[in-house]
Amino acid sequence: MTWKVLESEYLFRRPWFTVRRESLLLPNGNKVPEYYVLEYPTWVNTIAITKEGEFVMVRQYRRALGNVSYELCAGVCEKEDASPMVSAQRELLEETGYGGGKWTEFSVLSANPGTHTNLTYCYLATDVEPVSSPHPEATEDLIIHLLTLDEVKRLLLNDEIKQALHSASLWKYMAINRLM
Repeated sequence: MTWKVLESEYLFRRPWFTVRRESLLLPNGNKVPEYYVLEYPTWVNTIAITKEGEFVMVRQYRRALGNVSYELCAGVCEKEDASPMVSAQRELLEETGYGGGKWTEFSVLSANPGTHTNLTYCYLATDVEPVSSPHPEATEDLIIHLLTLDEVKRLLLNDEIKQALHSASLWKYMAINRLM
């Protein structure tokens, strides 16, 4: 069932993105002369809900699509973070200034298991509250929004949350809680 790697060559290496080209032999004997694997670090995102029931979300410009859209707070696991949950808590605090609350792992997803090596850990954080000022990274230009459940539903139904890993987690939240 697994594929045999005949050759492997790194084409591009950066801290947040690495491209590897492989030549493969499939179990059925077929050869794939060029297969590209994208190596990314582990990602995290958080469905953060305040004590008042508002969803903490951000809006930001996304260069690849050239648009501004709503997203969950999200980011990359840093080497110094003890776990993906610690990374998610750090990202929520950095991007929004919200913290505290009750945290649980909600889902683990792959953006594309055919080409991506990493997983995304989604957390559900309830009863979060403002605990500091946001301090986003220099590459982040975020607008924080507190949205009602109905506003989040509308965004989902109108395909206004373009980040698939965020949308999937929110749809799961709606399904589990029978909110749609």
